[in-house]
Amino acid sequence: MRVIYNEQMADLAHLLGEMAGLAGSAMERATQSLLQADLSLAEQVISEGDRIADMIIDAEERAFALLALQAPVAGDLRQVVSAIQIVNDVNRMGALALHVAKTTRRRHPNPALPESVHGYFAEMGRIAVSMGAGAKEVLETRDPKRAAQLNQDDEAMDDLHKHLFTLLMDRDWKDGVAAAVDVTLLGRYYERFADHAVEIGRRVIFLVTGVLPPDADPEPAV
Repeated sequence: MRVIYNEQMADLAHLLGEMAGLAGSAMERATQSLLQADLSLAEQVISEGDRIADMIIDAEERAFALLALQAPVAGDLRQVVSAIQIVNDVNRMGALALHVAKTTRRRHPNPALPESVHGYFAEMGRIAVSMGAGAKEVLETRDPKRAAQLNQDDEAMDDLHKHLFTLLMDRDWKDGVAAAVDVTLLGRYYERFADHAVEIGRRVIFLVTGVLPPDADPEPAV
């Protein structure tokens, strides 16, 4: 029974890592579609969203089967519960990438972003993709030091997000209300994507050490 449990847990961990990698790839293409007003790229992200959704269902079923059939306790229970929570974070990361792609589609053939904020979103996209890859690495290696680095990466995203709001509140903003609304929502999508990657890192640290690090962002994850 122990061998079977370990094999099933390893398979689940691999699936979670694969899902995090797909979410990062989706955000990379979504960002390209946003910056280039590329409808075909946006549609690709949207159509592939079903693949991540199917994997989410598979991961949830595996996790709950482990919980119900293996009756884990102590450290094993911590692994399964952490896996269930990580599934939710990866699910949200994929959904946020979809939101970015759908913004591109909604505004096409016009660009969703004014030129004045392209640099911000290019960098926010780069950080988000890097954090998605980091989340995948952490899930595969269970390295608590690498997991803790995700929180440091998130600080750069938070700084960009704050600067973006400064730009929006400036009296010299000349791109109109609709663009300001889009920029506000899009900035939020990237910021939350990074937050969920950080949460995955926190869960992995808890899984390995049994101690959950303090939540740097007390705001409920969405």
